Amino acid sequence: MTDDDILLGLALTVVLAVGSQILAHKLRVPSLIVLLPVGFTAGAITDIVHPKELFGPDASALVSLFVAVILYDAGLGLDLRRLVRPTRGIVGRLLVFGVLLTFLVVGAVAVPLFDVPLNVAAMLGMILVVSGPTVVGPILDFVRPSDTVRRILIWEGTLTDPIGAILGALTFHAIASAQRVDIGRGYQLGQFALSLAVGLVGGAVGTAVLWFALRTLRLGETLGTLAQLAVVVGVSAGCDIVRDDTGLIAAIVTGLAVAGIRGFDMPVRRPFLETLVQLIIGLLFISISATVTPASLVPVMLPTLGLVALLVLLVRPVVAYGATARTDLSRGERAFVGWMDPRGIVAAATASSFSAGLVDRGVRGAAKILPITFLVIVGTVVLYALTAAPVARRLGVVKATGTRVLLVGGEPWVVDLGRALRSTGLDVLMWAGADEQREQIRRAGLVLAKGDLLATAINPGASLEGVTAVFLATDDDDFNALASIVMQDNVEGPVYRVGPPHDSHGVVAPYTGGDVLFSPSLVRQALAERYGRGARFVVQPARLPVPPEHELLFVVRADDRLDPVTDRQETVAEEGDTVVLLGPAPTAAPR
Repeated sequence: MTDDDILLGLALTVVLAVGSQILAHKLRVPSLIVLLPVGFTAGAITDIVHPKELFGPDASALVSLFVAVILYDAGLGLDLRRLVRPTRGIVGRLLVFGVLLTFLVVGAVAVPLFDVPLNVAAMLGMILVVSGPTVVGPILDFVRPSDTVRRILIWEGTLTDPIGAILGALTFHAIASAQRVDIGRGYQLGQFALSLAVGLVGGAVGTAVLWFALRTLRLGETLGTLAQLAVVVGVSAGCDIVRDDTGLIAAIVTGLAVAGIRGFDMPVRRPFLETLVQLIIGLLFISISATVTPASLVPVMLPTLGLVALLVLLVRPVVAYGATARTDLSRGERAFVGWMDPRGIVAAATASSFSAGLVDRGVRGAAKILPITFLVIVGTVVLYALTAAPVARRLGVVKATGTRVLLVGGEPWVVDLGRALRSTGLDVLMWAGADEQREQIRRAGLVLAKGDLLATAINPGASLEGVTAVFLATDDDDFNALASIVMQDNVEGPVYRVGPPHDSHGVVAPYTGGDVLFSPSLVRQALAERYGRGARFVVQPARLPVPPEHELLFVVRADDRLDPVTDRQETVAEEGDTVVLLGPAPTAAPR
């Protein structure tokens, strides 16, 4: 390829990766549904969107480093302290049963289905044990199942990625070692243990270096993120040099350690790292899909359809039945857990990396691993994406539509506003930091969120389950502004804050933050003062005229959607809606 062809190929790969993800976001479908056919088509009709053509023999090494960054980021989201009972037990059983049964069934049927040796069947079985939150999450966002089901499936998908990648790397080394020297099972187990040891040592080194960079040097968000990227790439590459493909183990171990060890000074948000991981996922899927040729798919097409049917109709239901037996889940919830197990990015990336390594070592049948995995990913993602919503409705596990409001603040007027919103039929959740304010919320009969709710909300990768709108109304304007920025990515819906006083000299509040509630005159200080003078909130049907000197704050739609008045949009009530107003402070009677 000429330099112009390489430049065009790189540019087209990036454009297709980003464009596909934007299109998938707009269509509200998992990005894989768009990325896989786009990459496959680009590889079939062009000669420039192909990693081996663009990077030559270094393509596998580059894919390995990319996957290491993805797995490190996945490890950062695995704070096992947040996995509490009874979810912990269900997720643990899903992982154990899922890994064992998938590996054994795929390993057993792949030999006659695809005419491959047992070691290749074992490699394929270990690759296909993974699922992944990058696929499960978008499907669940569209379906909106119950919080319990969502929590179980997200945790399972998040944990199977690193577990599957570790087991896949170790299986690869067991096969590679047997190919080089066949001295017996003891030798192979020794090589297996050696690979694991190299990865663990690399993870320990990466953790130590990051402790120095993040804890001792106190690097800020930008330099701290760059330090993480450099350490993960460096440690992963170093381990791969010592022993092939142990860098994946090192990357996962480093991410798990950083997430689990108390005292790490991790940046609250990782916008650069998150953006980079999203880009890498797109680039990998476009590139990997482009390497799969129509000629490689035809021989394995029908057998793979049979394998997909086996995984969907037998393996997953049996795993879910065993994992959820004798739990508090309803029959519908148990059945839906048994109908959700798509494959994602780690399956594709590990299949590309491990199959290439086995092909280079002359392992018979290894070239079939990537096309089989490609078809399994396409089959499971398309099947679950198309059927998840109707299946969830049929099983009765779809969460009721409506708005669950999180109201943050404990001032008297905020508590009274919470009561007013609840009187409209909304689900209102409140949080406050001070003990006396929390006690006032309890006395008002409102639902009080757990004390660590905001710590969860600002944790990277965390999610406030079920919360569809957040209103920040504490007496600290800077806190409201900062929290509104941090929480935006962790809430299903919008985040609002009350406005700071017009003469505010705060550090953040006057200049940035989320959407500001209410009219420009109703800033936080004005609301508190008017409430202190006797102003109260009024709830009435929208068909009634607004009394004089009352100001519109919220419109509760007939379908329970909540539309607040903000500084950026005008909210108009319609027939059947309910409005929340702020009445005037009573005037003193004339003498």
